[in-house]
Amino acid sequence: MPNLKQQTFVCLDCETTGLNKTDQIIEVAAIKFTLDAELEHFESLVDPLIEIPSASIAIHHITQEMVRGQPTIDKVLLPLLTLIGEHPIIGHGILFDIDMIANAASASNIPCSIKNNASFDTLRLARLYGGSPSNSLEMLRQHFNIQAEGAHRAMSDVVVNIQVFKQLSKNFKTTEQIQAALSKPILMKNMPLGKHKGRPMRELPINYLFWAVNQDFDQDLLYSLRSEIARRKNGSSFFQSANPFLSL
Repeated sequence: MPNLKQQTFVCLDCETTGLNKTDQIIEVAAIKFTLDAELEHFESLVDPLIEIPSASIAIHHITQEMVRGQPTIDKVLLPLLTLIGEHPIIGHGILFDIDMIANAASASNIPCSIKNNASFDTLRLARLYGGSPSNSLEMLRQHFNIQAEGAHRAMSDVVVNIQVFKQLSKNFKTTEQIQAALSKPILMKNMPLGKHKGRPMRELPINYLFWAVNQDFDQDLLYSLRSEIARRKNGSSFFQSANPFLSL
């Protein structure tokens, strides 16, 4: 069981045309590193061969002109996958990035075993840590007083993400300990998205809880929503919230 300081990781980030499985990668960046040093890095813009929606451009500021003439994803995947190898993968919401790369590899008929790699999501680690007012990468950067790296681009996010991971992994000695901690759902205190973003779970309207628990949210959020519903069922607050005529 190797110590964390003896482990080599790869931190990965993709910028894409959107957040659906049918969207395309337009930039990718990765750094192979240990907790003491950066070992190797790779980054590239990618021509998606489709239009980039303006809503996506507003987030990452990667325009059509910037990707025109850049390598297509089939040219980018081989050096990227070679760098990743079988190393554990770090990232913020990393399963999305892994899925995007695996889907692109499948569409390009390129062998890819990236889904077999161990992965550690710094978003979930931040939820477990629970010390930051928000678990976005930018808020975690500010919380840990990490130097800003400029625009929201793949490589700048990777550089910040590595420093965030170093902070969030301080209480662990091995990757197995991190895996064990993340193997169970994490109870969240606040709603992380939607019209009630930032609001404590205890304050969410009961009808909203019943709607939200049937959505395609991640395991931590669904667990937290179910836990709040169960808490109210076991106390009078549930019946007070569920009965609009109680105060009449």
